Amino acid sequence: MAARAVALRALREWRRQERFADAIIHELLEDAGLSESDRAFARELFYGVLRNLRLLDFWIGLLREGKLDDTSRDILRLGLYQLFMLRTAAHAAVHETVALATKKNRGLINAVLRTAQRRATELEREAEAQPLSIHFSHPDFLIARWSKNFGEEGVAAMAELNNRPASIYARVNRLKIASEEFFAGHPQYKPIPDRPDFFEADHLPSDALAAGLLYVQDPSTAVACEMLDPQPNEHVLDACAAPGGKTSLLAQQMKNRGAILACDRDGERLNTMQQNLDRLGVTIATAAKVDWTRASGNQRKEQFDRILLDVPCSNTGVMRRRVDVRWRLNPDDFARMQKRQLAIARKVIESLKPGGVLVYSTCSIEPEENEEVVVQLLNEFKDLQLLEQKVITPFADGFDGAFAAKLARIR
Repeated sequence: MAARAVALRALREWRRQERFADAIIHELLEDAGLSESDRAFARELFYGVLRNLRLLDFWIGLLREGKLDDTSRDILRLGLYQLFMLRTAAHAAVHETVALATKKNRGLINAVLRTAQRRATELEREAEAQPLSIHFSHPDFLIARWSKNFGEEGVAAMAELNNRPASIYARVNRLKIASEEFFAGHPQYKPIPDRPDFFEADHLPSDALAAGLLYVQDPSTAVACEMLDPQPNEHVLDACAAPGGKTSLLAQQMKNRGAILACDRDGERLNTMQQNLDRLGVTIATAAKVDWTRASGNQRKEQFDRILLDVPCSNTGVMRRRVDVRWRLNPDDFARMQKRQLAIARKVIESLKPGGVLVYSTCSIEPEENEEVVVQLLNEFKDLQLLEQKVITPFADGFDGAFAAKLARIR
């Protein structure tokens, strides 16, 4: 299949299936036999349409009266995205996109896209006049809650940032190579200020990734690990560990001495994590299948010096990477996630030694999943003390959104 055909099929499957966009496009590209440049183009089309869904549909509404079948709408979305966002040459964008349609609908698709070309200035002016929820394609309820939480400038910056492709960051794995040695051998990369093991890059060396010298990871993920500050020879629990990026960073902090129990409830994710840990040279981690929401919890009844509790969350801090999350959320999800996070935390806290430290973390920017959970835990567990907490907001800090709170169990 050509890149545009792959993108169209991905959009169709995304509409019909309860699967994340990343999984859908990955699976389709595995079977498509495309060149690397065409693979990248297919991803750009698919993710770009999902990021701009409401705006593209707004334009379609201005260009076409009456109902459209789903496939024709997806084809028009692809065509308009090429014309207005990618600035693809009009003859290529229109001709190749029209070719995706059936004979029955090609005339319609061609007519709408040609009209869009002629009315380009008008359509772009109309887009500028629309509210943020349409101009930057976000659900109304998200714009409303972020307006309340971050103010007018903050919500505009957040919505605009979510529509940009995320930067690629990698961490030098000091279990296998010193950062100084890696950067000396790869002078095209520069360490991030205050994050000397991390760097940003358009492309990463595949040989270094395969050898475990690097791990693709946003710098914001290091905050929880730094806050936990595990020491060599300690007994550490990574309660929701897969795919293992934070686990490997904990092992690096511990100089691969001590023990880490790395848990997840999903067997397939555990297998992926084990492969990652093996490649990165982590020798102190043991993978275990544990569902903390079940009554049994930690069946081993082990006690830990330090616990990292990186709970499942709404992912609102990583919408640049999880481009379809905004369309999967609804206003009730934050209270639902809080309930689940508290259930997991209550079980995990049972495994914390007196005098031990627990860091609660998310990749959410919602207070229900962050500060409110911490307040509830402090109210329920009188022997816990809040030592520190930190929020990373994408539009203010430049990295993925994250939250971390350091709690100590009083002896």
